[in-house]
Formats: sequence, structure tokens, C-alpha cells
Amino acid sequence: MRPNTMKALEKSKPNEGLWVVQAPVPEIGPDEVLIRINKTGICGTDIHIWNWDDWAAATVPVPMITGHEFAGEIVELGRNVTGLEIGQRCSGEGHLIGTDSRQSRAGKFHLDPGTQGIGVNEQGAFAEYLKLPAFNVVPLPDDIPDEIGAILDPLGNAVHTALSFDLLGEDVLITGAGPIGIMAAAVARHAGARNVVITDINADRLKLAHHVVPTVRTVDVTAEDLQDVITELDLKEGFDVGLEMSGSQAALDQMIEALVMGGKIALLGIPPGKSPVDWSRIVFKAITIKGVYGREMFETWYKMIAMLQNGLDVSRVITHRYSVDEFAQGFAAMKSGLSGKVVLNWT
Repeated sequence: MRPNTMKALEKSKPNEGLWVVQAPVPEIGPDEVLIRINKTGICGTDIHIWNWDDWAAATVPVPMITGHEFAGEIVELGRNVTGLEIGQRCSGEGHLIGTDSRQSRAGKFHLDPGTQGIGVNEQGAFAEYLKLPAFNVVPLPDDIPDEIGAILDPLGNAVHTALSFDLLGEDVLITGAGPIGIMAAAVARHAGARNVVITDINADRLKLAHHVVPTVRTVDVTAEDLQDVITELDLKEGFDVGLEMSGSQAALDQMIEALVMGGKIALLGIPPGKSPVDWSRIVFKAITIKGVYGREMFETWYKMIAMLQNGLDVSRVITHRYSVDEFAQGFAAMKSGLSGKVVLNWT
């Protein structure tokens, strides 16, 4: 018998922080499953919600159980659910889509304009139990541990961004050495890129990047000129592909200058507010820019699980592990700028 109530981390009031509450265990519908949560990752989105910044205040209804990066096991199946089993380990896609839009009807689920997010618009995964549409469940193979399952969501952002363009034999520039940028460097190297360079202004993040991906060339742009790195690597014209992960306009400007004619940029970082863009440089260099949001459902999930089973190792991007009772320490670690991924243990 499952309990009637559960421990959860909730945005209970429109102030900074989260609060531990006893919440009702969700009742599932006929097409949903109930998942007992084992581990969760803390995301940058969760930090926005913790801080209660302008975006969070305009987006997140209160009260809200937050969190959307998770791994657990199925403990209950809706009556219409097939292909899944009680006790099955899983992660899941946190974007909840509709089925009526042109994009969804074409199978481009990740582009559904009516997408809602667990832990943002719907009750989330920072809880002992989560209800999720069976459609969104991603079974975990036995050789992928729960703590990696709990960071598949951000790894999916990295994979979606990195695999936006062909990387085989290409020279790749990544701006922003946060956890997703670092994982994108690992993916680019795994996918056959020739040179992978990652830039940042945070020396600790760059040190972590080198720890996770020893073959990556790290560049602190406050101390080193990227053009000197281009010369060092003997790149005749510049980089072929750019992956912008920082949300910094200065980094994007630098990337544009460092790309070859006809270069390609996958843009995941979100600049604050509006930023001036020198469109003439983009036009005259014939640069292709692709905006990246979330993960392709479900091709990205297939790709990243396959890569993890075939030697991709991002485990060292997890730098802090806490029990859920230590969640405040976990959020402090994330906010410090000195961490990689932070994982909370719910068992």
C-alpha cells in the first residue's frame, strides 16, 4: 500500500526559497503512471524559482512542487497503460505536450506551442512521488545508474544542441562551461569532432570541464585570446560549428568572429532581456543559427542513452550529492557557481 501523503519541496509563497511540505500523493489518470522518485537533479530553472526572479514570478503559480530532473521506478500504472511495468526504472521527459497542434500532429512533439513543464506549470519531481503521462516515460537500462538518469534532462539539452549539426571531423567552439556546456563538449568529442574548445570567464568551471573531458581545450577569455588558440590549433579559417551555452552577448559576438564562412551556430543560452546583434556580420559570413529548446521527443533520448551505453561518460559532471533533507545545501552549491550538477537522494 502506498501512503496517502508524501514529502515534497514546494514553492509555497512568493519569496526566496523552497519549503518542505507534506503533500497528497498524486492520483493518476488512465494514461498516466506513478513514479517513486529515487534521485533528482537541481537545474538552473530551479535556481530561478528558488530566487523568485521576474521570470519565475511571471511564470510559476504558487503553490508549486518544483523539480523536473529525476530518476525513479514505476509503482502504479493507469488502466490504459501498456508497455511499461511496475518496478521498472525510469526517467522521463518533463515537457507535457498537447496533441492538437500542427507540430504535434506532424510528430514534432518538442515544438508543440502548448507545452507545459513539470515543476514549472504542473506539480514536479521534488517529491517522493510523481505522476507522469506514460507517453513521457523513458525506461532506464540496467547499466545507467539512477544518478545519471536524474541528469538525462540537461544531458538531453546538450545532446540536442551538439547534434544539431554534423560534428564528424569538425572544429567545435563551445561558449559557456556550465554543466550543459561541459556535457556538450563530451558529446562533441564522442561524436567525432576534431578539436573541441570551451570558453568561460570562471576558472573553476573550466577546471571542471577539463576534469570531465580531458581532451577539451579550455580557454579563460579574461586571460587568453581566442584568436591565439585558433592559431595554436592550426585552424586555417576558424571553427566550423559553435554551440552557444552561456547566454552572454559578448560570447556570441566572439563566436561569430571565430567561425568560418558558412559556419553554424546552435543557440541554447538565453541572454537576459534584449541584446544588440550585429546582423551584418552574420549575413556576410553566411552563418546559420538554430535556436534550441529542450530535447527532441524522443530522438534525443534514444541518442543519449545509446551514447551512454557506448562509452560516453559524463559522470564527473556531478560534483555534489546530498540527501533531500540537505536540499538547502544543494541549492547553495548550485548558486555558488563552483559546482557542476547537484543531485538529491530521496531514498
